[in-house]
Amino acid sequence: MTRRLLWAAPPVAVLALVFLYPLALVVQQSFRPDGGGTSLKPYTDVFASAAFGDALWTTVWLALAATAGCLVLGFVLALIIAFVPFPGARAAARFIDVFLSFPSFLITLALLFVYGRVGMANGLWTDVTGAAEGPFRFLTTPWGVLLAEITYFTPFVMRPLLAAFSQLDTAQLEAAGSLGARAPRIVRCVILPEALPALAAGGSLVLVLCLNEFGIVLFTGAKGVTTLPMLVYSKAILESDYPGACVVAVVNVLISVGLYGLYRVVSRRAGA
Repeated sequence: MTRRLLWAAPPVAVLALVFLYPLALVVQQSFRPDGGGTSLKPYTDVFASAAFGDALWTTVWLALAATAGCLVLGFVLALIIAFVPFPGARAAARFIDVFLSFPSFLITLALLFVYGRVGMANGLWTDVTGAAEGPFRFLTTPWGVLLAEITYFTPFVMRPLLAAFSQLDTAQLEAAGSLGARAPRIVRCVILPEALPALAAGGSLVLVLCLNEFGIVLFTGAKGVTTLPMLVYSKAILESDYPGACVVAVVNVLISVGLYGLYRVVSRRAGA
């Protein structure tokens, strides 16, 4: 027992120094207003502000909408890759693993090249019609942020789905087909029930990641789109309101930890 504790001490010490200590400083700073002392004033000031309420609402609805979009799109694409025979299906499945390593801002920059104000789509439109400007301006709106998040996070849903589909007994599909069931009914009655645990696990992970996404919102330059991570950045860097920034960060961490706990429970039940 003593030897186990000795082996566990170094990694625990490193974890405490690198992660827990800075987090404790953030929590401590959130209770220390600029006037000095220790109080709940930073929390009451932040919670009473309209900026925090708007940022919380924006964060929640963007995360929920992006998760729903990722679930639908990821399920359809995973179905095609797993069950529709076409050249390159195996390469597409492998590309999903590579895509997961891409930074989020890279996807946002790619969308800017395509749909930005001076992007390819607007350039093609002006060349064809002779107009001064193209019609594609949604990328700097909440819908642009939503598109970027769905584009980036969909593979996080596809990966567990492809793993679940690879373990699906094809005899069930053949039996359903021999009994006259058409493709939509086979998907609804046979494939979807088997995919629900993987969908739940992937959706929970995407929800956690969307709640904490910073790079996509920043790089799209969406006006009026302020999420909790963006509010932390604004208060700390632009306003020098460090207690307020720490309060928002603590709230964000609590929400994320709660959802991560839910993700772990779902993943354990799904066997992921």
